[in-house]
Amino acid sequence: MKLNQHIFTFILFFLAFNSYATFKDQNAINVFIEQMQKKHDFKKTDLERWFDTVEIKESILKAISRPAEGMPWHKYRKIFITESRIQGGIKFWKENEKALKKAAEKYGVPPEIIVAIIGVETLYGKHTGTYRVIDALSTLGFNYPKRSKFFLRELESFLLLCRNEKMDPLNPTGSYAGAMGLPQFMPSSFIAYAADFEGDEKIDIWSNTADAIASVGNYFAKHHWQKDQPIAFPVTAKGDQYKKLLTSGLKPDVTIEDIQKLNITLVDPVPAKTKVKLLEFEQPDTTDLWLGLNNFYVITRYNRSPLYAMAVFQLSQAILGQNTKTRISLEE
Repeated sequence: MKLNQHIFTFILFFLAFNSYATFKDQNAINVFIEQMQKKHDFKKTDLERWFDTVEIKESILKAISRPAEGMPWHKYRKIFITESRIQGGIKFWKENEKALKKAAEKYGVPPEIIVAIIGVETLYGKHTGTYRVIDALSTLGFNYPKRSKFFLRELESFLLLCRNEKMDPLNPTGSYAGAMGLPQFMPSSFIAYAADFEGDEKIDIWSNTADAIASVGNYFAKHHWQKDQPIAFPVTAKGDQYKKLLTSGLKPDVTIEDIQKLNITLVDPVPAKTKVKLLEFEQPDTTDLWLGLNNFYVITRYNRSPLYAMAVFQLSQAILGQNTKTRISLEE
């Protein structure tokens, strides 16, 4: 019995080893190393040492094949619009009020939106990801042909940001897709938008909530967030003429004047020349219709999904509403 058990263990080890050996495309890694040497003057010995430790993860490939954005809205909403996430947002706001106020003043982005982004992304820093970023990006860059070019660019950006920030590339952790820290920035976004809140010449979006808050504010500002402007409105429609406006893309492409000609009724008044995007969100037995304005489109630049943007918007409104009620009750 013991002999058979040893044989079985050896077979499992052999299969696992060979699966790993064939799964990892060493030639592609060698090409990448050579490019990093020539383009960015990295040392070959450093690159080889880092990639010798890289583990290609099957679990990452499985995870990226079933994103939550593939769900219908009524199921997706239940993940993010919960009482615990709302209360967590109020708590995070209270604990980081100074940083949120400063970010709102500097970038024009309201605190509830920044809080909601961090709430949706990582539950206020509780779930920032356990994969080493270098493993995640290497797995998807070298073994996920569908988006290989994108993830290899992100791997390049990751090594550059580690050099800039004086971090060991083997240490940072993140999501299965290589998104990092409280705001889940991809490496290229980190380089372009991550902000140093305290001016200490170091950006830490993993454990410094102020840097994370400022980084989200800067991201939205750079994507043309319009201060004090609305985000989205619910609408109703008669007949099915409205369906001709349910086109691909997320950028506002018609005016209020245009949609009103198709028997669409606004719940709230909006100027006739305002550009909007008509969106529908699936409920169990019907659909909700919404108009997304410029700021809704800006949220989709963070994650190119209308479900994601609507979850952020509705969570932000729930947090704002309850936070306002709490403040009023404390003042009475």
